[in-house]
Amino acid sequence: MTKMAPLGRRAAVEFVGTGALVAVVVGSGIQATKLSQDVGVQLLANSLTTVFGLGVLIALLGPVSGAHFNPAVTLAAWWTGYRGGEGPTSREVAAYVPAQIAGAIGGAVLADAMFAEPLVAWSTHARWAPHLWLGEIVATAGLILLIFGLARVGRAHFTPVGVASYIGAAYWFTSSTSFANPAVTIGRAFTDTFAGIAPTSVLPFVAAQLVGLAVGIALVAVLFGRPTPAVEDVVVPHGEYHPTAVSSR
Repeated sequence: MTKMAPLGRRAAVEFVGTGALVAVVVGSGIQATKLSQDVGVQLLANSLTTVFGLGVLIALLGPVSGAHFNPAVTLAAWWTGYRGGEGPTSREVAAYVPAQIAGAIGGAVLADAMFAEPLVAWSTHARWAPHLWLGEIVATAGLILLIFGLARVGRAHFTPVGVASYIGAAYWFTSSTSFANPAVTIGRAFTDTFAGIAPTSVLPFVAAQLVGLAVGIALVAVLFGRPTPAVEDVVVPHGEYHPTAVSSR
């Protein structure tokens, strides 16, 4: 019988997981710029590291919290499960989203600290253009479609590989390099390095991501119909919870 971890522990996992994800993104970006002056090589190193790091984090932490690491995913799970009472509750959303945002900021600060950069330095990397916002809509819509589509067809066990692979591809096929995550976007404003985004660019990026969230949910409904599996299994199914198995983390 499956037993859900306490909400506090799940929120802590979302904090740590999102923080680790941002540390991977920002840290690999800093390392890439130290090793090469070629922007293409820098982006390749950044994207490959993110693919590996994200896949590991989802596989490791998914059985505890569902490994959302993304307010857009949490809100999509809440919205799609609202009528059937199968998604996260409003209380769970209220715990997850602040944990994700705080974790993202902490991850950026951690990455800066590891590379002897200023712990907090507002990014000067402006990302302000309509084509970039369109890229974020596409990236976020595709992510939501993938995650919830896999759940609808009973293939949620492919999520760690699927999501990591999609994000790696979206680094290259979207104009925005696929932030696709409001918490990560906010966190990356705190570092003036390769992966940063200027604070003035954050709000339109987040707005585009929320539009992408709505588009993704609509696509799931059109392509897969009404859900049959519990949406609590997003991103990956919650496994049987054993307190002694995770208490050391």
